Amino acid sequence: MAVLRTILFMLIFYPASAFIVLMSPIASALGRPAQIRWTYVWIHIHNWATRVLLGIRYRVEGQVPPGPVLVAMKHEAMYETLQAFLFLDRPCPVFKRELTRIPLWGRVTRVYGSVVVDRDGGARALRTLLAEARTLIAEGRPILIFPEGTRVPHGRRPPVKPGISGLYRMLGLPVVPVAVDSGRLWPRDRFARHAGLVTFRVGETIPPGLPREEMEARLVAAINALNPSPGAGVSAG
Repeated sequence: MAVLRTILFMLIFYPASAFIVLMSPIASALGRPAQIRWTYVWIHIHNWATRVLLGIRYRVEGQVPPGPVLVAMKHEAMYETLQAFLFLDRPCPVFKRELTRIPLWGRVTRVYGSVVVDRDGGARALRTLLAEARTLIAEGRPILIFPEGTRVPHGRRPPVKPGISGLYRMLGLPVVPVAVDSGRLWPRDRFARHAGLVTFRVGETIPPGLPREEMEARLVAAINALNPSPGAGVSAG
């Protein structure tokens, strides 16, 4: 049943996503508010498809503070990359430069509002990043980053990438850690998605200005709050 549900999800959601992207230049031409509204059409399609077709529901424990904060979220599946938009206020995701070079998609992300990280761009790229981020912060929007850098099987606790510490230092924003256990139902190394409940757990806000080691230690502990304890004998994925 899980395999059939997954196939049906793919047959409906991915063509719908292609349509959203193809029509996005029209929204982009109308400006950021229109692009944000059009993006949320996609978000609600995803929510419907995962809930009705896959049988995946979600709950949020705790609340993300309003206004500009740096939301650092555990990353176990594609699920949270879209579902998080439902309980965050127009979040601005952090993207690698390579993703913004995808035709159409790159233009959409810039108009919607995103922070682009170019590790090889030098001082000029850093100035651009800061300018873009401060513009979005001035709009009262949170910055969304997945500090592990890639999807991690459920139960794994890798160190966070340096990017989160750099943004934390340069932007001077508090960090709101969010744990998620989506990998139990949506494992990265398997085809089938399984029905069930995904939990997002909002951790204690980490204030700005802490030493890097302290911030990262608190962050890693908080985003792994829904993972089995190390040595518990639970296999990942």
